[in-house]
Amino acid sequence: MNVLFLCTGNSCRSVLSEATFNHLAPAGLRAISAGSQPAGQLHPRAVALLQRKGISTDGYFSKSWDSLPVTPDIVVTVCGSAAGETCPAYLGPVLRTHWGVDDPSHVVGSEEEIEVAFEKAYAIIRARIEAFLALPLAALQNDQTQFKAELDRIGTLLA
Repeated sequence: MNVLFLCTGNSCRSVLSEATFNHLAPAGLRAISAGSQPAGQLHPRAVALLQRKGISTDGYFSKSWDSLPVTPDIVVTVCGSAAGETCPAYLGPVLRTHWGVDDPSHVVGSEEEIEVAFEKAYAIIRARIEAFLALPLAALQNDQTQFKAELDRIGTLLA
């Protein structure tokens, strides 16, 4: 099963999601990330946070949804609504859900306030991924309506 984490810039939240998912997921599950307008580089604070958490960032880069290496089974948009962001809409025949997370790279403030925003975003993403991985995936794959309901419910979880 391939899960695409999608946002606009593919430099922060979607990469945090991709790396965390791949770090936690068992064999057979894989995450990729992409953006509709990729920033072209990973946010240095996102990379540093992942490294502090012991999560490899090797091979990750900001990329366009036009050059995906695989067709996703599930698309998870992670754009936040607080800043009025417009999430890209993936139009392929896939299961879609929205797990909005406010973009910590847009936080203005002290170093500590910015770091808190990154930690909060990571904690929300990790809690949602852990909830996803706890689902009875084999059973849900045969019931797309219930699977979508579970994915949408997970999108409301906060750390």
